[in-house]
Amino acid sequence: MKIIGINSSPKGEKSQTRRLVMGVLEGARQAGADITFVDICALDIHYCTACGTCYAKGECIHDDDFPALLEKMSDADGIVLGSPNYINAVTAQLKTMLDRMADTVHCQAFAGKYGCAVCTAGGSYANEVADYMNMALGNYGTMIVGKVAVHLGADPDAITGAEKEAKALGKKLTEAIKTKWSDPAQEKILFERKEYFKRLVSFNKDLWKHEYDYWKAAGELP
Repeated sequence: MKIIGINSSPKGEKSQTRRLVMGVLEGARQAGADITFVDICALDIHYCTACGTCYAKGECIHDDDFPALLEKMSDADGIVLGSPNYINAVTAQLKTMLDRMADTVHCQAFAGKYGCAVCTAGGSYANEVADYMNMALGNYGTMIVGKVAVHLGADPDAITGAEKEAKALGKKLTEAIKTKWSDPAQEKILFERKEYFKRLVSFNKDLWKHEYDYWKAAGELP
């Protein structure tokens, strides 16, 4: 089992969000997973321009660190996303990565993977931002196992309890991968999403050749 944790706080080793991402990874390691940590703020990832080249060719016009990161994510069984709350949303660094993954959405390329999210905030919206990250993972085809969200403004020591929650979440993530755990409600949504994108890609097959070939090779389109 391979689990990758991505921290999007620009504070480096001083990041409280990093502590939670590392907590999830430590719990996963204790449960038997191979873990990889990524500081996305140390990477060079350019903005998506919505040019559609990835739809047509399966490649990007940008020469940066994103393809290598996507390869690591594609190679993993589990994905952990972490971000602090920046004006009720994820950091710009993480949003830039997520925007570059439209081809992953169209191909539902993370089907069969499991994911979770962690978020720190000063006083509000930690839960909502964590939910957003999990929604993004779900959009790529991932089964979601949970989240850790903590508000630190009034109680900086709350990070200690949140770290314990994060380790428990890492063990839960690993167990879900081991047992191929499934949630019927999510399965329904994932199935409907897959069928939608199959139709969308089929309709645009002359423009989106790469994506049509992807679904065809998977035996999902004629």
